[in-house]
Amino acid sequence: MSGKVGFPYPAMEALTGDEIPAPPGWQYEPKWDGFRCLVFRDGERIVLQSKAGKPLTRYFPDVVDAVKAVRAKRFVVDGEIVVPVKRSLSFDDLLQRIHPAASRVRTLSETHPALLLLFDLLVTERGTAVVSEPLVDRRVRLERFAERFIDDAGRVRLSPATQSLAVAKRWFRSAGGGLDGVIAKRLDAEYRAGQRDAMIKVKHVRSADCVVGGFRYASKGRAIGSLLLGLYDDEGLLHHVGFTSSFSAAERQALVPRLEKLIRPPGFTGQAPGGPSRWSTERSAEWKPLAPTLVVEVQYDHVSGIRFRHGTKLMRWRPDKAPKQCTLDQITGQGGRVLALIGGAP
Repeated sequence: MSGKVGFPYPAMEALTGDEIPAPPGWQYEPKWDGFRCLVFRDGERIVLQSKAGKPLTRYFPDVVDAVKAVRAKRFVVDGEIVVPVKRSLSFDDLLQRIHPAASRVRTLSETHPALLLLFDLLVTERGTAVVSEPLVDRRVRLERFAERFIDDAGRVRLSPATQSLAVAKRWFRSAGGGLDGVIAKRLDAEYRAGQRDAMIKVKHVRSADCVVGGFRYASKGRAIGSLLLGLYDDEGLLHHVGFTSSFSAAERQALVPRLEKLIRPPGFTGQAPGGPSRWSTERSAEWKPLAPTLVVEVQYDHVSGIRFRHGTKLMRWRPDKAPKQCTLDQITGQGGRVLALIGGAP
């Protein structure tokens, strides 16, 4: 194995952009919603490394087995670990892998085996480091490597790439269900370990109309801390899907009388908000149910299951929207086309 590229090795990183840069000079790739992973193989020794430089090997025995099935006996590649579930990719199931019990990890790996999606080659099967070569040449090497050493239907796949802006925009429009946006990489750039000046990530931010099913008070003062958001399922149950707290101090105070007069149980008739966290006080942990009359439009980035993974941004109130129009299908069922980009489900 080349002495220039060994574990741990800094992964090339990306700047965040608002728009996909126009050609020429760029390669575009899907931005997967998974765990970044550098893979080091030297004979029977296989190490999986996170973007932070930490070992992932023990959490993904299925990926280790998949790497062993690659017919090359030495290499270093950069890629993403994802977990397909049904017709999409599940970040929730991926997160569950980071578990202290080896037996639990093994069970999860057998229930929902992971995929390793490759998008760069750092060291060839001959043990030659190619990180100083431009991306345009490394991509050719990677495609030849995949054609020669990787089975098409296996659990190690080649992540697609294109120099067509039209194709990149089509990927961007289909973001969701495991696709997080688009990555643009400079074709003339070497692998810039730990740097951000040769790669741009453009994430797809979406919006949804949600019912305000409850609220929490702020930890201090007479003010609103957050609005609790809900969406209806096909059976008419209102499920808690997340929260928003992106409003000013003045708005937090002005909302108090407006919301307090709407307090009425049960608020959510399906999945309800959880209990207190280690950061909450007794007052801020208690949530108040509201009659389902208010609707807001919020901006969000990721969905895990039927919940927004992070806090959302309040865009506007929607008095023109009927609460019953706020349904889960706004945020679910986005993943059908994602697996097609990598050859379908295993």
